[in-house]
Amino acid sequence: MQKTFREDFSERKKRYTHHRAVLGERRSYAKTDRDATFMRMKEDHMRNGQLKPGYNVQVGTENSFVLSYSIHHHPTDTRTLPLHLEKLKKEHGKLPRNLIADAGYGSEQNYEYLEEQGITTYVKYGTYKHEIKRRNKKNRYKAYRWTYDADRDELTCPEGKKLTYQRTTEYRSDAGYRSSRRIYRCDDCDVCPVKHDCTQASYRHTAFSPRLWKQKQLVKERLSSPDGIALRKRRCHEVETVFGQIKGNMGFRRFRTAGKTGVSTEWGLLMMGYNMKNLLRLGV
Repeated sequence: MQKTFREDFSERKKRYTHHRAVLGERRSYAKTDRDATFMRMKEDHMRNGQLKPGYNVQVGTENSFVLSYSIHHHPTDTRTLPLHLEKLKKEHGKLPRNLIADAGYGSEQNYEYLEEQGITTYVKYGTYKHEIKRRNKKNRYKAYRWTYDADRDELTCPEGKKLTYQRTTEYRSDAGYRSSRRIYRCDDCDVCPVKHDCTQASYRHTAFSPRLWKQKQLVKERLSSPDGIALRKRRCHEVETVFGQIKGNMGFRRFRTAGKTGVSTEWGLLMMGYNMKNLLRLGV
């Protein structure tokens, strides 16, 4: 019995070591394609949120032509931006002066990376859409609606109550990026007439990053400028057209190859055909 237990434990250990070697930093892989990661697809015919093996494809365009593409294991877009730009820099020898992207790429790590590379950032963040809308009762007590005083290091809620600093919490992302969030608390919630609209706890707590707040303020100012508005309108028919043409008009919705190398080659051929199609359309 003891020998059988030891053999079973040894086999489980071997399988675990094998899985970790295949997974790397991922949390899943498909047996039919070990380079693929299970992701939630937009095409969900069963409507039950099932996961399917796939790749995250990133495309960079300029004047409707594809300049670079990259294939990633990460299900979300946030971690793909630095990797995609590094590949573009390796291929073209330089990075773009301006970068426009949707809110899926807006993060503290990405903003810091773009600033270090000297790129003017027009990348939305998650709450940008809600912030530019007219204030209403539904989001009145959201933390992004509050005022931050950098000199006093305190937040002010819509009712004029002050939230003071309590402690700092450190975070480390899956990509290894370290950040911190400062925790603020309001001590006057017990006498506030609208407390139940703001919080169900005894006192309102919120996590806040002054560095990310400064980054968002700068990005918000750029996106609201005439250049930012023009770039935001341009992004819709620049990048989205590529996927619309490939998936809708050309009918390409599944990769025919397996493995990251094969998928990258297959997508590269599609991008070459897309660019050639644009050249013929322009009569070049």
